[in-house]
Amino acid sequence: MSDESTRAAIEVTGLRKRFGPQPALDGMTFAVRPGRVTGFVGPNGAGKSTTMRVILGLDAAEEGTALVGGVPYRTLRRPLRHLGALLDASALQPGRTARNHLLWLAHSQGLPSRRVDEVVEQAGLGPAARRKAGGFSLGMRQRLGIAAALLGDPPALMLDEPFNGLDPDGIVWMRGFLAELARQGRAVLVSSHLMSELQDTADHLVVIGRGRVLADTGVRELLAAASGGRVTLRTSAPARAARALHGAGAEILATGPGTLDVTGLSDEEIVTLLTRDGVPFSQVSAHRATLEEAYMQLTRDAVEYRGVPAGEAVR
Repeated sequence: MSDESTRAAIEVTGLRKRFGPQPALDGMTFAVRPGRVTGFVGPNGAGKSTTMRVILGLDAAEEGTALVGGVPYRTLRRPLRHLGALLDASALQPGRTARNHLLWLAHSQGLPSRRVDEVVEQAGLGPAARRKAGGFSLGMRQRLGIAAALLGDPPALMLDEPFNGLDPDGIVWMRGFLAELARQGRAVLVSSHLMSELQDTADHLVVIGRGRVLADTGVRELLAAASGGRVTLRTSAPARAARALHGAGAEILATGPGTLDVTGLSDEEIVTLLTRDGVPFSQVSAHRATLEEAYMQLTRDAVEYRGVPAGEAVR
């Protein structure tokens, strides 16, 4: 594999920044590489927005570096040709048509007007491109922001909550769109609170909390670790099943009538043991953690604001 294909498109190293007494970024370090969608997730106040603003040079870090293609973003002469970004879908002139908004951006980057028509089609704006952007729904503003991010045909994109405001058709489109960008070899960083969408979209995940990276790993690896090798067993003879499995080194936890949570043995090994000992069972299924479960495990101690469960007294 060439150096070009493995080089980080976005590289964040040791970022530190404070707002008042609390650190917003506390040694933030990660890389976004070509050819994959990297999810960027964390609780409110974790430092996602601050990190992205530092990458774009909108905020300055007190320590550390944020590089795009090996250089600071603010030093790029034509930045949209290197990194396309969507941070705020409402950051536009409401009295300007969508197409004129894009033409203005294209002109500022030395891009031909035909590029505007190309990204309008890519983003699915269609006839809405000649309407004033001030009348757009949030979903349409998101599409306009995507079109703007694509204008320079950049090798890297950074999108903050791109699923917000999209209807079900739009969400399906966004999933396929992000996957296609990665297939084209682009590096894509996506910040989102919708774990279910990232589970179907992201290849890699950077989980942060309190300004630090908690996990920087592949989505499959993260889900496998969160699943913990647990197997759910349903049986009409839980005591016999527990004795047979405990003898083979398994740990057993009763989670309901006739239901056992088994760790230490695979689902195939459990079936073999129970069949050998004549223990009846109706279900043996390996636990498959969702991305939301994995995320909640990682960020349990990093949540800044936690609600009180319904019905619980507030003292």
